[in-house]
Amino acid sequence: MIIGIGVDVVDIERFGRQLERTPGLRDRLFVPAERGLNTQSLAARFAAKESVAKALGAPAGMNWQDCWIGLDEQGPTINVKGTVAAVAKAKGIKHWHLSMSHDGGISTAMVIAES
Repeated sequence: MIIGIGVDVVDIERFGRQLERTPGLRDRLFVPAERGLNTQSLAARFAAKESVAKALGAPAGMNWQDCWIGLDEQGPTINVKGTVAAVAKAKGIKHWHLSMSHDGGISTAMVIAES
């Protein structure tokens, strides 16, 4: 059963400017394994994290470090711990589905949270 759906889009150029203007933003939003990626990939991962938050109902107190995007042989994966995992568990979420894309200066992500 679908528990929540989230979608987000990020303007890659604007996101890159924000990262340049606020040096600590990269460390606040991304786990170490994500930080070295190019701006396009970071924008897509940020869109994915925003989509996770939306699928969870945008809970207060979500720690950005408690959600990260990895890759396996099938594509991008959502990994959660701490604050995000607690909300997901309370809502009965057992599976995450993620799609990310880039085109025309935009990164987008869609997340489906399923029991």
